[in-house]
Amino acid sequence: MDGNLMPRRAGFTPEKITRQHQERLAIIYIRQSTPQQVERNQESTKLQYALVDRAFQFGWARETIVTIDDDLGRSGSTIEGRLGFQRLVAEVGLGHVGLVLGVEMSRLARSCRDWHQLLEICALFDTLIADVDGVYDPANYNDRLLLGLKGTMSEAELHILKARMLAGRNAKAHRGELNKPLPMGYLRRPSGEVAFDPDQQAQGVIRLVFELFQRLRTVSGVLRYLVENDIKMPVRTPGGPAKGELEWRRPSRPSLGDLFSNPIYAGVYAYGVRPIDRRRHKPGRPGTGRQPPRPKDAEVFLPDRMPAYITWDQFERNQEQIRSNRTSQLGPVRAGSALLSGLIVCGRCGLRMMASYNNAGHTARYACISMHTSYDEPFCQTLKAEPVDAQVARLILKALEPAAIEATLAAAADLEGERAAVDRHWRQRLERAQYQVDQARRRYASVEPENRLVARTLEQDWETALSEQARLAAEHERFTRERPKAPTPAELAAIQDLTNDLPALWRAETTTQQERQTIVRLLLERVIVSVVDASEQVRLECHWHGGNRTTHQLVRPVARLKALSTYPNLVARAGDLHRASQNCAEIAAILNQEGWRPPKRRDTFNGPMVRRLLASAGLIETKRKGPRAIPQRRPDEWTISELAEQIGAPESTVYNWVQKGRLSSRSIKVGGVNAKFVTADATTVANLKAARATPLPWRRLPPPCSHPIPSILES
Repeated sequence: MDGNLMPRRAGFTPEKITRQHQERLAIIYIRQSTPQQVERNQESTKLQYALVDRAFQFGWARETIVTIDDDLGRSGSTIEGRLGFQRLVAEVGLGHVGLVLGVEMSRLARSCRDWHQLLEICALFDTLIADVDGVYDPANYNDRLLLGLKGTMSEAELHILKARMLAGRNAKAHRGELNKPLPMGYLRRPSGEVAFDPDQQAQGVIRLVFELFQRLRTVSGVLRYLVENDIKMPVRTPGGPAKGELEWRRPSRPSLGDLFSNPIYAGVYAYGVRPIDRRRHKPGRPGTGRQPPRPKDAEVFLPDRMPAYITWDQFERNQEQIRSNRTSQLGPVRAGSALLSGLIVCGRCGLRMMASYNNAGHTARYACISMHTSYDEPFCQTLKAEPVDAQVARLILKALEPAAIEATLAAAADLEGERAAVDRHWRQRLERAQYQVDQARRRYASVEPENRLVARTLEQDWETALSEQARLAAEHERFTRERPKAPTPAELAAIQDLTNDLPALWRAETTTQQERQTIVRLLLERVIVSVVDASEQVRLECHWHGGNRTTHQLVRPVARLKALSTYPNLVARAGDLHRASQNCAEIAAILNQEGWRPPKRRDTFNGPMVRRLLASAGLIETKRKGPRAIPQRRPDEWTISELAEQIGAPESTVYNWVQKGRLSSRSIKVGGVNAKFVTADATTVANLKAARATPLPWRRLPPPCSHPIPSILES
């Protein structure tokens, strides 16, 4: 035991300690900052536990001395997470403690806020504080001044040490020598140099992922491709007994997101990519408060310091594509027949229009619903997607005409490169499986035959490797059998001929709507649509990449003649022809000859359409049809609707009575349609009315006919 901790003579008690203090508890507070210190600096821990003897020398009984060591391995920079310190403060606040004993003040608290809070509570409840230098009374001014100075020095010491370590870390980072965890596809050599993963299959998978994103343009598409082709991601085990060994794990969206956002793949050494916003930082949670990554705004940005899988330009394009795929931006290419999904903007309110589908998804419409959903205002405008998509498709094909001559088999070459990459991946997997089989066989062959305990285990490992190789070979055979065959020279020639005819290639059944949307997005930034006065006239304003803008007009189908912008002129022309003694058929022929067209994309007018046009304009009188005479009606016969209206009952109720035979009826044909007549005389009708007016369950009516009414109503 250290002599500095023992009193100079046995039974020595400082005069500040009174019997009132000794009647309460003496708490020994023990703390080490990190688990490593607890493991390695055991002398400091023993020194703190020895304070129990010091409290005993001060006059406390053994049973009144309490040791609090809950905070071993925890930092004293804050009270967060220090359950032992919180317990100490609670016991002092309850008046149970007469002495708090520690090796030094830094063991109690490294923060002046926590330290002065403890001093205030100790002074309030007459609790003494002691360390190796002496005993202090927080209620005494001189002792309080000395304790405050010790707490300030303890906190300053912590900040000085922290600032010194951070300065060294930043200096090393600015030289690009600060080691950071490496992502998949990289390995750190014993010399500290960062290099590509020496495994060629691991490198091939990383390069394939970037190639797939350049073609598919969405993280979901890359993930779907990897899952469909059973391609796993190479991960080096970060720790444990298998540290540094290569593992193949299933791909996931978070792992792919980290891969695309890490600038190391572009050869950049970056430090401080995610700065911490102190306003959002929560103590004890180091990951909180981090802002989104901005590689070029990082504290340290050193290009061309790492081996690169892609160029920096490609990395920025990938980031821009990921940002545009978010729902708050343009959004990714989506399924559906709408060509301008995510691109079309309302010309009235300036908000994005949504694509909606009906008719089992075959008919698409563009609707501006943002103001309606947010503020319950009326819809700005809505229109059918087909005429707008057709107009934009014509503009796209016209813009691509100069490039049609230079069109090549780039798509076929990309497809062939993709097939080659997948084949290379399978060859590497089969080669790895064969290596594992050979390794297991060599291990089994090298064991002594007498050592059966080890031989049985190695034999089992060999069998496991053989079964895994067989399973992988079967999967490869199935994959080869089910994958589409490579195009033949004749098919390649047909593709080359097709590239010279862009309209045919655009309309080809093999061209998907997603591919058409991708082509449109490569050329157009957005399309502003304005329906002119709710008519068939639509104005399009196309914003092309590069800053060019073009304005176009198109005609959309409308539901009514009155919605046509030419309706007043059409009525005037039809009226002139009618006053010229032309009949409706002749007027229709003249209108068609002059180029007038009806709504809903119908080709021509006909006589009945002209008659309805003139009648709605009040130029001719329509014949009013009287009620249709129903032949062969007998006395006391009603239709179901007439009888239901007469007695004030729903038609379904009367029909139900007829179906169950409660009322007599007969069926006849009227105009080629079956009609049903119900027989009900005046007495029956009166009884039915009275029964309907009587509330249940007191309906008791005499039978109006052979069928009792109560049974009718109860049914």
